[in-house]
Amino acid sequence: MKDDPKKIIGRILFGLLLLLLVLCSIFPFLWMISTSFKYDTQVFTNPIQWIPDPVKLDNYRKAWSEIPFALFLKNTALVAVAGTFLQVVCCSAAAYAFAKMEFMGKNILFMIFMATMMIPWHTIMIPQHMLMGRLGMHDKLATLILMQAFGAFGIFLLRQFFMGVPNELREAAQIDGAGEIRIFFSIMLQQARPGLAALTIFTFITQWNDYITPLIYLNSPKNYTLQLGLKMFATQYTMQYGLTMAGTLCSMVPLFVVYLIFEKQITKGIVFTGMKG
Repeated sequence: MKDDPKKIIGRILFGLLLLLLVLCSIFPFLWMISTSFKYDTQVFTNPIQWIPDPVKLDNYRKAWSEIPFALFLKNTALVAVAGTFLQVVCCSAAAYAFAKMEFMGKNILFMIFMATMMIPWHTIMIPQHMLMGRLGMHDKLATLILMQAFGAFGIFLLRQFFMGVPNELREAAQIDGAGEIRIFFSIMLQQARPGLAALTIFTFITQWNDYITPLIYLNSPKNYTLQLGLKMFATQYTMQYGLTMAGTLCSMVPLFVVYLIFEKQITKGIVFTGMKG
């Protein structure tokens, strides 16, 4: 049986639309790669010169030498890794309590946590800044880490996984004499690995790319993250586009590595979150 010509045309148009959307999505990334190999005088040529002539490979060396790039990379890695670890630990413990333990006001408290997802961070930015100032936490990397300890999204994500774990497993472990801590680490976390992987990558990317929070709380260049450090290529009168794009590409490499490692778990986490609960 031959396919309906209308369906064939529809598929072709749909494929062309997807191709157009893909091109629009990757256009900024391709421009960034091209710019990282250009002299600043080549950046805004019309039409765009996608393959630079001549190619300036020196941008990558200068991106590491003109600013303390390695120091900024270390600060960013510390904040992202420690903040992600802290949030995964705290959110998984809270999610387990909301999913499997019974206590007074559990549902109300959970709804309050979920309601915080609807409050823009900018509305609490000033009082949060004042609170951190009174605690003496300004200009410290620990501030950026501690502020990631809890997240409503992480609690919701992991709660969905824990609710999908049969209660019989928990009850059998209790009969064998296992306490809540052992059940949590030996059973629940093992069952929620896709969710943990998804939360890990989401939190890590958010922390790694965060610009506003370090801009607010960090004053000393020795504590700068990569996002603040790249701003040093811009002065009051000039902007070194080639160096900025080269540094940005270097800062994206760890994100690609983390994504490749957790790709399958992320997909499972997103799919299963919508199915469970």
